[in-house]
Amino acid sequence: MIEYTDYSLLSRNTFRMDVKAARFVEYESEDELAGFLSSGGLREPYLHIGGGSNLLFLADYPGLILHSGIRGMEIVSETDERVEVRAGAGVVWDDFVAYAVARGWYGAENLSLIPGEVGASAVQNIGAYGAEAKDLIVSVEAVEAMTGKKRRFSNAECRYAYRESVFKKELKGKCFVTYVTYRLGKLPVFRLDYGNVRAELEKEGLEPTLANVRRVIISIRKNKLPDPEVTGNAGSFFMNPVISRSRFEALRAEYPDMPSYPLGGDRVKVPAGWLIDRCGWKGKALGPAAVHDRQALVLVNRGGATGRDVLRLADEVVRSVHDRFGITISPEVNVIG
Repeated sequence: MIEYTDYSLLSRNTFRMDVKAARFVEYESEDELAGFLSSGGLREPYLHIGGGSNLLFLADYPGLILHSGIRGMEIVSETDERVEVRAGAGVVWDDFVAYAVARGWYGAENLSLIPGEVGASAVQNIGAYGAEAKDLIVSVEAVEAMTGKKRRFSNAECRYAYRESVFKKELKGKCFVTYVTYRLGKLPVFRLDYGNVRAELEKEGLEPTLANVRRVIISIRKNKLPDPEVTGNAGSFFMNPVISRSRFEALRAEYPDMPSYPLGGDRVKVPAGWLIDRCGWKGKALGPAAVHDRQALVLVNRGGATGRDVLRLADEVVRSVHDRFGITISPEVNVIG
């Protein structure tokens, strides 16, 4: 276990906010974390982070920041048709995807290049191009914050929904994820009809293989999204809103080109990026914070922005979308402070 005081979080958040934590602790095993917690390690306000790709710090953090250094991946079950892999919460998510693709295991390839770590995938239920982490997760292991007691959650117990889980609601701050077990397939099953994945494969004359799908998705993401190493950002800042079908039909009568993704029943998901773009925000800035010029769903730190600068921009974007469409979009990013 390593521990620091007055610790810079500049490299621990992809918005590149130059803030500090009063105390920072990284543990390297489940037992180390359990021991730390059971001995009263949480003496002040605390926050557990992953890769920092979903955080917006508004100011210095006055308490303890915890981070998992639990890494490693292992096969825990295997048949001719599927394999179950247990990964440490501190494993970089895209390293896990690359690991699966290299071994010919299907299911994670559409989630290529999503920033963050394995632990966050289970908390956030990350998703892209028609796939979500919940479709792969078998179980999640965690440690209770107040007791250090180890717990195991089945997929059903995680209560997954769109960008939601029990770890973001009832158990927020009460459990720290240590391991996630995923089930991947050995038979070729692809999701190619979300976004322009199939079109890009055809454009490049590529057959749908694991390596090719991963390659195309990485290319699409790099073309659409800014590199946080160059321009501070947290990827998609807003969640795609879900509205009733009747509301969608009413809007489509006015905006025939409005894209949508039916969710079954009376629910329709509408791309937040399209709504923001139609409000004229793409490429626009408020001081050092701006809406990305290629993907309106992304807010960026143009250099020197504070968390409050970004939040002020986000509030203006939310207001614009609501005024025009009557839809309230919500941040996917966690605002701290």
